[in-house]
Amino acid sequence: MDQEIVYKVVLNHEEQYSIWPADREIPEGWRAEGFEGKKAACLDHIDEVWTDMRPLSLRKSMAET
Repeated sequence: MDQEIVYKVVLNHEEQYSIWPADREIPEGWRAEGFEGKKAACLDHIDEVWTDMRPLSLRKSMAET
């Protein structure tokens, strides 16, 4: 059954990625990133685009010092 589920790639305010079933409302604090597909495709997309795992606030803090 998991093979049939379509997911959306979502981001939170810290630019951390996750996946969420496309037929469900995205939880508060998350937004659609724009990519949608089967679970494996979404996870592959995240592997490609999420190259810096540090939260946004940490990246900004480190850039200021």
